[in-house]
Amino acid sequence: MEIDYTHHQTAHCENGVVSNLMKFNGYGVSEPMVFGIGSGLLYCYIPFLKVNHAPAITYRVMPGQIFNRFAKRVGIKIKREKFKNPSQAKLSLDENLKKNNPVGLQVGVFNLTYFPEEYRFHFNAHNLVVYGKQDDKYLISDPIMENVSTLTEEELEKVRFAKGAFAPKGHIYYPIDFPKELDLKRAIIKGIKHTCKDMLAPIPIVGVRGMRFTAKKIRRWPKKEGIKKANHYLGQIVRMQEEIGTGGGGFRYIFAAFLQEASTVLENTQLFDLSNEMTIIGDTWRDFAVDASRIYKNRSAKNDAYNDIANQLENIADMEEVFFKKLKKAIR
Repeated sequence: MEIDYTHHQTAHCENGVVSNLMKFNGYGVSEPMVFGIGSGLLYCYIPFLKVNHAPAITYRVMPGQIFNRFAKRVGIKIKREKFKNPSQAKLSLDENLKKNNPVGLQVGVFNLTYFPEEYRFHFNAHNLVVYGKQDDKYLISDPIMENVSTLTEEELEKVRFAKGAFAPKGHIYYPIDFPKELDLKRAIIKGIKHTCKDMLAPIPIVGVRGMRFTAKKIRRWPKKEGIKKANHYLGQIVRMQEEIGTGGGGFRYIFAAFLQEASTVLENTQLFDLSNEMTIIGDTWRDFAVDASRIYKNRSAKNDAYNDIANQLENIADMEEVFFKKLKKAIR
């Protein structure tokens, strides 16, 4: 069984799944629009949660929140299920496919056989679409891949029930009800206001304050943790930024594209100007990642390299604080 489904490649998995499922159901919603309305942009340093033996850094909201927020704001109902038993998870998936209903799944990355080896590590918040089954192979539309893929029943079960942080537990989700027309204007304003609130939050580890908190940590790591561990921690920041679903710089580019679309929908030229400003901030994040990678690969020729990279992060925090204050005023 194969559903008449068109695969669209996107930059980020959850945005991509939502955008692909919306297009399948007749709503031409872009990836940036999903991301912006779903208030996906965030920064958070989570010292009490370890990923790959280093503090977790996230540049996006928790898995599932983008779709939940997007659905609520545009009036879509979604169904989610998790399972203790892999057999029940398989049964639910197969029943949906028989009903001509492609579904989103949350999976672990490490055992995705179609992923390049260098991108396969323990991360359980990846999203993909299953749109059919041929013999014992499921047809996979992974939004971040150029082309569709397949996984055997055994391979899919393995990634659906991966262990560790954010264990998916067979998580399956799909839209079940749609409004006659999407109220994008109201949804865009809500999405922007929520993102501004998150990024300017008075919480030490969140938003621009979280960036400054991280910068202080970076300055202390070499003496407190030793160079080897400090390099590993710094590598974690870059890995979460550049390899986990586009991360810091990439998410800024997606948000910039959202603001450009939103400027047309809301007829607000300020949002277009701010879109260009966010693109520049995205470039600055990319420069930060390049310099940080030189340090943890022991290629930096700079003296006092950790203080320098901390200064860069503090500068980004300053830029984003100014940006989100202007954005907050632009949609009043």
